[in-house]
Amino acid sequence: MWVDMGNHYIPWNLHEPKRGEFDFSGNLDLKAFVRMAEVIGLWVILRPGPYICGEIDLGGLPSWLLQDRKSRLRTTDKGFTEAVDRYFDQLVPRMAPLQYHQGGPVIAFQVENEYGAYNKDKHYMSYILEVRTLGGSPHLHAFFFNLFPSIMFDFICFQGNKPILVMELWIGWYDYWGAEKHFVRNTHVEHTVSEFIQYNISFNAYMFHGGTNFGFMNGAVYDSDIHKSVVTSYDYDAALTEAGDYTEKYFILRKILGSISEIPLPPLPDPTPKSVYPDVSLFHYLPLWEVLQYLHAPIKMSIPVSMENLPINNGSGQSFGFILYETPICSGGHLHGHAEDMAQVFVNDTMIGILSENSRNMDIPTFTQGCQLLRILVENQGRLAFTSRIQHEQKGLTDSVSLNKVTLKGYTIYSLDMKMDFFDRLRSATWRPITGSYEGPAFYRGTLRAGPSPKDTFLSLPDWNYGFVFINGRNLGRYWKIGPQKTLYLPGVWLHPEDNEVSHPSPCYED
Repeated sequence: MWVDMGNHYIPWNLHEPKRGEFDFSGNLDLKAFVRMAEVIGLWVILRPGPYICGEIDLGGLPSWLLQDRKSRLRTTDKGFTEAVDRYFDQLVPRMAPLQYHQGGPVIAFQVENEYGAYNKDKHYMSYILEVRTLGGSPHLHAFFFNLFPSIMFDFICFQGNKPILVMELWIGWYDYWGAEKHFVRNTHVEHTVSEFIQYNISFNAYMFHGGTNFGFMNGAVYDSDIHKSVVTSYDYDAALTEAGDYTEKYFILRKILGSISEIPLPPLPDPTPKSVYPDVSLFHYLPLWEVLQYLHAPIKMSIPVSMENLPINNGSGQSFGFILYETPICSGGHLHGHAEDMAQVFVNDTMIGILSENSRNMDIPTFTQGCQLLRILVENQGRLAFTSRIQHEQKGLTDSVSLNKVTLKGYTIYSLDMKMDFFDRLRSATWRPITGSYEGPAFYRGTLRAGPSPKDTFLSLPDWNYGFVFINGRNLGRYWKIGPQKTLYLPGVWLHPEDNEVSHPSPCYED
């Protein structure tokens, strides 16, 4: 394949998960990633944001930026620019030595992303361009086209003899839960790429290699004014699948680009080996209520606060996962609450209904045996990745809760962000054997036997409704029977030889 450049987003929310605490280690080692591209002969364009989109949670912005509801994202608001300055103070020294004029493979930078679709502050782009010029390094001004851009030929005339680079040629599209899987026809891609070559236009195939929203990193979209979560797979109908396998689209691109290459294309590498493993049986479970003791100490508050404003993680709040609110009630009646995104409501251990963005009211049955415990378990299903609504993407209970028009007070709040150390603690629990069905939210556990040499594979959960899968404490992501995604990609490097722990947190949604 005639490919000589890689295009790399830099997600701020991964590199600064807590305010003022930066992580460029392990899988987040930016320098190592860029040098790896250099070793295999690729030039690199870095796209450091601060906003990147990519259909990931909040478009790559850290969730703690939402703590102050008066602060305005992607503007010259002081709270936002101060945070950007601190981030770029860490990022720029890591990017600068990688530039071409310093002997590195980075030939350009694109700051921000698709700001014209947001456009909330006419001074913002000037600030972004001027505040961090990387010591005189070039910035890339990107233009975004659809597959058949009506303005393409006008733009060619405008550019004259200047080079043209299309930063995102969408050769596929992302999916969200409850919709049909999206495809871009191969004939459309073939036609567009052929035209680009005819007019000497360089382009970035988005996505050339599909990816995966591991963990809770998926973003969300609004469809018909309803919040819809992007699926775990970011396969994107790309030229290479999320597992690196060839597609028909890949061979079409290889043929077109090979026809203009001055040297013969190298032979194709073999696909990454895959394995089919024995079915995983889940033998043990723990009801959610028995798991609470293995969480960090709960927070006591008079009124509920959103995930982002929970006083944990050195003041940075909670970014992902679930959050549980408990408060006593002494009667049934009409309950009103603002929950983002999906909330299961329990009286003691019994589920009685659902609250959501579009369903804020429900009735609690009458009871006569004294005061009971109201429990509201809220899941963050992914923050919006674009549009001006990202400003209002706080998760959890985002306002007070009332029962019969009386505001409820006195909450115990548990953070269920389900990080690796949580599963380490959970291994010491006394798990129950599965002898039948359990109707409430629970954690399930089993073993995947991978043999002596683990390889990539896919998990299929045809009889399960909704939940997440963790392998050895690593979050593979969400599954949901409504589709369109039917399997979860499991990289072989995450598997241990022989036995692997499968953990399966599952709420009790009915659909």
